[in-house]
Amino acid sequence: MELTWFGHSAFRLRFADVNVLIDPFLTGNGTFQGDIAADTAGTTHILLTHGHSDHVGDTLGIAERTGAKVVTNFEICMYLGKRGLKAFDPMNTGGATDQGAFTVTLTQALHSSAAMDENGVQQDLGLPNGLVVTPKDAAEPTIYHMGDTDIFSDMALIAELHEPKVVMVPIGDRFTMGARSAALAVTRFLPGASTVIPCHYATFPMLAPNADAFLAAMGENAGCVTVAVPGVPFTV
Repeated sequence: MELTWFGHSAFRLRFADVNVLIDPFLTGNGTFQGDIAADTAGTTHILLTHGHSDHVGDTLGIAERTGAKVVTNFEICMYLGKRGLKAFDPMNTGGATDQGAFTVTLTQALHSSAAMDENGVQQDLGLPNGLVVTPKDAAEPTIYHMGDTDIFSDMALIAELHEPKVVMVPIGDRFTMGARSAALAVTRFLPGASTVIPCHYATFPMLAPNADAFLAAMGENAGCVTVAVPGVPFTV
């Protein structure tokens, strides 16, 4: 599987015959230095963890241009559907959907989820989620994108149920876990992860500027951490 981090919580997964984006916040993402049209060409699926603008991001434009199917919770699907989204697959926490080469399961996350509508009214968009992407080819790793969240002990159940080998963990603090709690989440509840990718940092001045504190907090377990370079693909 080829994986690319686009900064913040935005990722691209390429495997089998699919090209999957997660939380494609590209416009306004200061760590993204690529070309949106080129980097999102051929997208088949867009997976969203929650409804905040720094996660929904460029979803509508990418979906219109590529025909990608959006997979997320029911409320976000309905919200985007009223704004022109054509192809979507609604679901909710704990459920799974079959996307052909892979399945998607929504997990819980401790955060919030809302968007401002055209009248300036804050609209609730259901519960926030994490995402588990399970390829049907057993040779490909299962991915757990935590979304925006604090640490919670049921991460251990996610590990037991899905056995993710690749984990995207938010470390930026203020709106999500900081370095210490993110490291504890990984080492205590997800010890089977072979690749841990920090995200949701360095995008804005109020977030952690780099992954150094997270690496330090991981201590002797830091060998599993991949500090990705935005826009540079790597294999997992």
